[in-house]
Amino acid sequence: MTADHRYDTQPRSRTRALPPVLRAPLEGRTWRELGWIVLSLPMSILFFVFAVTMTSVSAGLLVTFVGIPLLAGTFAALRGLGAVERMRARALLDADVAAPGPVSGGKGGFGGWLAGTLKSGVSWRHLLYSLLHFPWAVFGFSLVVPLWTAGWTLLLYPLWQWTLPLYGGQDGIQLYGDGTHNYYLDSPLEIAATSVIGLLLTLAAPWVIRGLSSVDRLMVVGLLGPSRLASRVVELESDRGVVVDTAAADLRRIERDLHDGAQARLVALAMGLGLAKEKLLEDPEAAAAMVDEAHGEVKLALQELRDLARGIHPAVLTDRGLDAALSAVASRCAVPVRVEVDLDRRPAAAIEGIAYFTVSELLQNISKHARATRARVEVWRVEDRLMLQVWDDGRGGADATGGSGLAGLAERLGAVDGVLAVDSPAGGPTTVTAELPWRG
Repeated sequence: MTADHRYDTQPRSRTRALPPVLRAPLEGRTWRELGWIVLSLPMSILFFVFAVTMTSVSAGLLVTFVGIPLLAGTFAALRGLGAVERMRARALLDADVAAPGPVSGGKGGFGGWLAGTLKSGVSWRHLLYSLLHFPWAVFGFSLVVPLWTAGWTLLLYPLWQWTLPLYGGQDGIQLYGDGTHNYYLDSPLEIAATSVIGLLLTLAAPWVIRGLSSVDRLMVVGLLGPSRLASRVVELESDRGVVVDTAAADLRRIERDLHDGAQARLVALAMGLGLAKEKLLEDPEAAAAMVDEAHGEVKLALQELRDLARGIHPAVLTDRGLDAALSAVASRCAVPVRVEVDLDRRPAAAIEGIAYFTVSELLQNISKHARATRARVEVWRVEDRLMLQVWDDGRGGADATGGSGLAGLAERLGAVDGVLAVDSPAGGPTTVTAELPWRG
């Protein structure tokens, strides 16, 4: 560990040494969430008054041509206020809420924008947020501000109690008074008890704040962010791009392998056979040697074509399934590999192919980079997920970020709702776990 790391972690470790209950009132998260609740009252008043006023006016004017454009403009303004709320939530609640998609204009033009705004679920969810958040903000403000203020005031009572007899004309905080009898908190025991009560309130207040802020966070995410359907569409569009790019890369690889491998050997074979044909009558022995050399080229070309076909989709996978196909891949690995496949039936062909190529690429990485002495491949099913795990005792340090091969493999799995997890500390061992959806 360097000196810089020691400098960074020592203050943090001293803070973490305190129990969470004692730490909470002083944490930045508590103060940020308190700021959210305090600011929510004026923001919710603005939202509520604007939404109710403009929506009511728009509804009253729907019998004229002004009502619909005014309502659409109200929705557009609410989306602008929603952007302010998302920025506030990002700064104070640590909630990174994405902006909803733009209004679909349909056929375009002003009429298309009006129709898209009024039909958009985002617009109505912003209106709903305006109506629901106001009473919640009033409740949160009315609960938190008195609780927080009273807690700190009573906790620090021993520090400022002296100001009451000096400037207020009374011995302490008046607990009871009816004009005849007055009771003040002024004795040392009463002052200490008041401070203890303040401590309890101060320690409880952050958890009340966090509970209220959690509800606010859910409201912002659920009503001011994109819908789950829209998020899923964006995710699928991204996955489709990955699939298209992957398919294009595979086609380029196949074309390159054909051009540089089998095609080049077949061209050389044709030239060799042509020369042998010319020498067949003049020099039969040289022609026979050329034919023998061409026979060797044919064998090599066939082997390269088999390897290429195996890289596209091996016949053993189609005929006998993952167990046999992975055993064949393991036999070509540079280190001994134990394969365990525990499946009661075969998954869909597409999932089976992705699983095969995932394990194949991971075993290639072990052969090339891991410096391992042994490896293990395990395949099993958990409910509706197909699980793959590849383990090796190599040097470790595998990284699934950046532009590494593991990053590309993770993208390919993500395109079919799969997950890739890499556990590879420096010095090893390395465990790569892949999870794919099960489709029978």
